[in-house]
Amino acid sequence: MAFASSFRRVLSSGSSVLQSQLATVRFSSTLTSPKLFVSGLSRLTTDERLKEAFSSFGQLLDAKVITDRMSGRSKGFGFVTYATIEEAEKAREGMNAKFLDGWVIFVDPAKPRESRPPPPRQSESQPSETGFRTNKTIGWCG
Repeated sequence: MAFASSFRRVLSSGSSVLQSQLATVRFSSTLTSPKLFVSGLSRLTTDERLKEAFSSFGQLLDAKVITDRMSGRSKGFGFVTYATIEEAEKAREGMNAKFLDGWVIFVDPAKPRESRPPPPRQSESQPSETGFRTNKTIGWCG
């Protein structure tokens, strides 16, 4: 019995230390850009619905749900851009792990888009050692 009470005391005192350390880590993270990445969006979430959900945290410049080019359906993520970094930080704290259109969304700082090198050019249908050449649209040709 004495062991259990001392064990509870250690756990409760340790949890307050742990909570304070987590709080300092959480509040020390600062954004470097007013643009946020929102993931976990419902396939039915539109640009207007995203803008409506995030507009209460400050002056919203842009809210965009990324869609598939072919089908036009949402890919399940989007971006919101605020006028200031402080407003973006408030929105990040206020909307992270909240429900939007029935789905739990996650809000993170947006990373800058990485530039990709252009794909390597292939020369025009060079025959291989077997005498066959490849055609991208059809396949193997003789």
